[in-house]
Amino acid sequence: MQEAVRVRSTAQIEGHPIHPMLVPIPIACFAGALLTDIVYTVTAEIMWANFSAWLLVVGVIFGVLAAIAGLIDFLSNRLVREQAPAWPHLIGNAVALILAFFNALIHTRDAWTSVWPLGLVLSVLTVLILPVTGWLGWAMVYRHGVGVER
Repeated sequence: MQEAVRVRSTAQIEGHPIHPMLVPIPIACFAGALLTDIVYTVTAEIMWANFSAWLLVVGVIFGVLAAIAGLIDFLSNRLVREQAPAWPHLIGNAVALILAFFNALIHTRDAWTSVWPLGLVLSVLTVLILPVTGWLGWAMVYRHGVGVER
C-alpha cells in the first residue's frame, strides 16, 4: 500500500482545519429539514413547515461558510486538487448547496405549497447527495491525508 501524501489545510485555526468543523451543521440541518418536511406532509401541522424553513436557512448559511473554507483549501493547494475525490466532492457539495438554497426559497411560500411536492423532492435530493460527498470527504482525509498532521 502506498503512503498517503499529507496535505495541510490552508483554512485552519491553530492547526485545526475549519471545513470539517463546519460541515456537520448543514448536514444535520438538511437531514432535519427532510424529516420535518415528511412530518409536515403527514400531519399538515404548520409548525413542521416552519421548522423546515429555519433548518434550511441555517443549513445554507453554514453550508456557505463550510464551502468557503473548503474552497480556500481547494484553490490554495494543488495537492488538494490532485486528489481523486476532490473534484467530485466539490461539485457534489456545490449541487447540494444550490438545491438547498432553492429549497429555502421555496419554503418561504405558504406552508402546503412550500413543502409538497417540490420542497420535499428538493429535500430528498439534497440528503441523497450528502452521503456520497461525505464519503468523498472522508476519503480525502483518511485515505489521502488532507488536513491531517503527521
